Amino acid sequence: MKAFLISGDRSGSGKTSITLAIAAALAKRCTVQTFKVGMDYIDPSYLTGVTGRPCRNLDSFVMNRDEMTAVFNHACIGADIAIIEGVRGLYEGADSIADIGSTASIAKHFHVPIILVIDARSITRSAAALLYGFMKFDPDIQIAGVILNNVRGEKHIRKATEAIRHYCSIPVIGAVPRVDNLDLTMRHLGLVPFEEGLKDQPFLDRVSSIVEMICSHLDIDALLSLSREMKSSLHIPDLFASVEQHHRERIAVARDEAFNFYYADLFSLIEARGYDIVYFSPIHGDLPDADGYILGGGYPEYYGRELADNQSMMEDIRTAAGDERPILAECGGLMYLCREIDVLQDFSGLSAGTSFKMADVLPARCTIPKKRVVTYVSGKTTPNFPFAEKPLPVKGHAFHYSTVHPDKGSTFGYELDRGFGIDATHDGMVLNKVVGSYTHIHPVPSRNLLYSFLSACLSDSSI
Repeated sequence: MKAFLISGDRSGSGKTSITLAIAAALAKRCTVQTFKVGMDYIDPSYLTGVTGRPCRNLDSFVMNRDEMTAVFNHACIGADIAIIEGVRGLYEGADSIADIGSTASIAKHFHVPIILVIDARSITRSAAALLYGFMKFDPDIQIAGVILNNVRGEKHIRKATEAIRHYCSIPVIGAVPRVDNLDLTMRHLGLVPFEEGLKDQPFLDRVSSIVEMICSHLDIDALLSLSREMKSSLHIPDLFASVEQHHRERIAVARDEAFNFYYADLFSLIEARGYDIVYFSPIHGDLPDADGYILGGGYPEYYGRELADNQSMMEDIRTAAGDERPILAECGGLMYLCREIDVLQDFSGLSAGTSFKMADVLPARCTIPKKRVVTYVSGKTTPNFPFAEKPLPVKGHAFHYSTVHPDKGSTFGYELDRGFGIDATHDGMVLNKVVGSYTHIHPVPSRNLLYSFLSACLSDSSI
C-alpha cells in the first residue's frame, strides 16, 4: 500500500480542494483510504463522499502514538493507497515550540512524504524561498513534491517552477490556476457538509466541476511515484477487535442534514463492542426504539423550523429522557435538547429576533451568535456524570458560535482543565441519564467515557 500526505503552507492555501480532487481521481483507479489531521468533521465528509470509505481523523494532541497507529492500520485494511490531508499550515499545532497537534507530527510519526501546496498568488521566486524555509525548519520531515495554487499563466508557472527546482531540487507536480467563484460552498463553521448537499444537484455539480478542473492541472502519475510504499495491515488492531455480547443492544444515532458531525471511529468502536447502530432523522423521521441515543453536532440553527415542526420527535425524546434512557448529545445535539434557540442578531443568513422551540429536555436556553469558540478540550468526568463512578478522561474539541445558558442549580458531568465548554471550566450538562456538552469527544482517547455510556445502555442495567 502506498501513502502520502498533502499539506499547505498556510490556511487557505487550497489544500482541501486539491486533496479532494486527488482522492476523487485515484478512487477511479483503486481503493483509497483518506485521513484528516486535526479535529474536523466537514473536510472528512467530502473525502468520504468521493472515495466511498469513511475518512478517519489523526491528531497528535488528543491521541497517543499507539492510538494513531491503531486508527491508521484499522482504516487501511483493504486499501491500495492512503491519503492524509493536513490541517492549516504544515507546522501549525497546539504549541508555539513543540509540534504536537501539527501536520508535521503526523508526517513524522508515519514516515510519509509530504506534497506541499503553496499559495503562489503574486509570488514566483519567493515560492522557492518559502519552500526552502519549510524544508530546513525540521530536518525530520520529507517534502517530496510541490503543487502551486492560484497561478496566473504560463510565465508565472515557469518562473516559480524554475526557482523551486534550482534552489530546492523538488519537483513541481501541478500548477492550479486561479479561478474566480470556483470555491467550495462555505458557512460560519467552514464548508457546507457533504451530507447536507447530497440532495442538491447544483451542489454536486459544483463539487464535480472543481474536482475536474483541478485534476486537469495535476500529474497524478508523478504524485504516485513520490508516495511511500508501506506495509499493509491485514489484522484488526486490538482497539477495534470485536467484543462478544450476550445481547445486541441498539444505539440510535441522529443523522440527517441537521446532525452529521461524527468521527468515523465512533461507529467502529460501538459496533466492536457488540452493539447495533440504527440511524434516525430528527427532521424527517420518528424516534426508533433503542437502548440509548446519541445526538451529534451539526447545524440545528439552520433547520430550526423543520426540527420544531417535528413535534412528535421532540415528545418522544422527552419521553426517552423521562424514562432514563441514556442520551449523549454534543454541540448541535446539546442545542437541540435546550428549550429554544434564539437568534440575537443577524448572523450568517439568520435574522435577529428569530426563535426556534427545541426539545426542552435540558433546563437551558441557547442563543446565537457569540464570539467563535474553537479549541482543544481536555478534562475528566465529575461525580455527577451518570454513567461512571470513577473519573474518566475527556478529550476532544469545541467549535461553535452559540451560548448555552443553563438554569440556576444545573449540574455538570465534565470538569475541564483546557478549553471552553458551557463555561470556562464546566461542560456536559446532566439531567438524570442525559449528558449534553459543547465538547465533541474523540471516541478513541475518550473511549472509556464512550464505553461507560454503552454499558449504561445494556438491557440488564437499564431502566
